[in-house]
Amino acid sequence: MSIETTVGLLSVVGMVGLIWLGLHVAVALALTSFLAVWALRGDPELAARLIGLAAKDSISSYVFGVIPLFVLMGLLVERAGVGRDAYDVAETAFRRIKGGLGIATVGANAIFAAITGVSIASAAVFTKVAVPQMIDRGYAPRFAVGVVAGSSVLGMLIPPSLLLIIYGVLVEVSIGNLFIAGVIPGLMLAVLYAIGILGAAHFAPKTLGAPRVLDGPPMPLQTVAAKLAPVVILIGAVFGGLYGGLFTPTEAGAVGALGALVIALVRRALSFQAFWEVLRETGYITAAICILFVAATMYSRMLALSGFPDALGDWLRASELGFVGIVVAYVALILVMGSILDSTSIMLICVPLFAPIVAGMGGDLVWFGIVTIIAVEIGLLTPPLGISAFVVKANLDDDRITLRDVFMGAAPFAAIMAIALALVIAFPALSLILVR
Repeated sequence: MSIETTVGLLSVVGMVGLIWLGLHVAVALALTSFLAVWALRGDPELAARLIGLAAKDSISSYVFGVIPLFVLMGLLVERAGVGRDAYDVAETAFRRIKGGLGIATVGANAIFAAITGVSIASAAVFTKVAVPQMIDRGYAPRFAVGVVAGSSVLGMLIPPSLLLIIYGVLVEVSIGNLFIAGVIPGLMLAVLYAIGILGAAHFAPKTLGAPRVLDGPPMPLQTVAAKLAPVVILIGAVFGGLYGGLFTPTEAGAVGALGALVIALVRRALSFQAFWEVLRETGYITAAICILFVAATMYSRMLALSGFPDALGDWLRASELGFVGIVVAYVALILVMGSILDSTSIMLICVPLFAPIVAGMGGDLVWFGIVTIIAVEIGLLTPPLGISAFVVKANLDDDRITLRDVFMGAAPFAAIMAIALALVIAFPALSLILVR
């Protein structure tokens, strides 16, 4: 092993060690990258200039503007009450089925995911909307919080997805193609969730509690149309323009944010104070991502200078794991990293290491992006750092439901996600058929 490769390896190990000790991910990435470049080039000034170049090159790109715009769109849609409307329609459609409210929650999350790319927003909205109703109807509290936490991750797979945008910017692949590639896997995951709920209702009914199936008149078509019209209009405007070639992804984000603002204003759901809070939260989320991106760009360039990804690729090919074996090892690494890191940080650390290897072996980086997102999202449901579970717990009004209940309720949905991930790995066409 050359000196350069050794420096690269030690920097990765040191970075992971610093994160384990509690140092912020961005600081750990930047610090180890700075020290590694200094060691490689013997010039601290050159390493310092890397920081400035990384900041300029990573977030000054026009494409990066898509992130705050889609975040703003998602937060405005949340304020407008679109999630509650989607749930009302889904509840009416599935309420006569045993386990129907669970399926309704999954369906409403799938609809809500199509207009917001943040899983945390979905978890917060449906904890308030769905959990109290499910418990009132006799569903077990553990099942109610589990189905909300599990289905909230659809927001990161069904476009527009913030993680898909970050991956596209990081790997420099088409964000539009990533959005298209996420459609079938996202809908497949929603269907698998629904099948799992139906299976539990018939073969393990105690897991659902003692739900009451309610009869009643169907929701009038006019009401259904009124509740779903904002969703249809927003999806049509954003994705119709994007896939029709009228907008770039950044322009589509701007159209979506404007459309969400109009919907919120028309519904009188947005006071000046609420609008200011939305803008402030958008700024917080964007700033956090910017800092991570600057550090991740330094990290990527340090890895390129050290040649460590090439050496790692040569070692993996020599190990005779094969392409699928390497992908499985990558997924296993992500799942382990999920015990200490959030989704964005995991991607910014792992993707620069493995994306060149996968591309060098003929793998499609769009497909690899979908595999990455599903693997990362499993970490949102698993302890000790399952962010979706913590968001659900934080938004609960019932103190009797513990964090352990949320994790236990979400565990079957994490297992279903693992099945979906295996299917996408085994059958890449599931993510690529609409792209080609």
